[in-house]
Amino acid sequence: MQSKSASVSSIDLTPVAEIVASHTPFAEADIISSLQDIQDHYGYLPRPAMDELSRLSGVPVAKFYGVATFYAQFHMQPHGKHTVRVCRGTACHVRGAPKIMDAVIRHLGVGDGGTTPDMCFSLETVACLGTCFLSPVMLVDTKYYGNLTAEKAIKILEIAAENHPGKEQ
Repeated sequence: MQSKSASVSSIDLTPVAEIVASHTPFAEADIISSLQDIQDHYGYLPRPAMDELSRLSGVPVAKFYGVATFYAQFHMQPHGKHTVRVCRGTACHVRGAPKIMDAVIRHLGVGDGGTTPDMCFSLETVACLGTCFLSPVMLVDTKYYGNLTAEKAIKILEIAAENHPGKEQ
């Protein structure tokens, strides 16, 4: 854990200055887009970048954290290349979502909210994906996969992993 915080504190903050400069003069309406820009650059919202964003913009850091923790699109910890969301809504639950989730957890080796060590996948459960007619459903990045079985879910993850740039050859 100590090495993780050491590597986070040594990040290059130059992109934060560029992001703030692109929003000059900085207004409250720029909070979300500046957080999106920082996350696009770093892959998540590192604490030093948030502190620098506050310092350069003049907006209290608590305001940035409030927005970042309110919206599910923002990640405060390093996040995998692919986000896997398994629906746990009623329709999905009744049609087998717990079995899908168990298979995904076993395959990835991480639980809900976890990220694989190779940074390929982050796993989340969601209350509802709004596609009950496809239940059980899993969302990988922006693509929906429905009428799943555990076997289909694993195959989808294997295909996504093949496209991960950090995959060993």
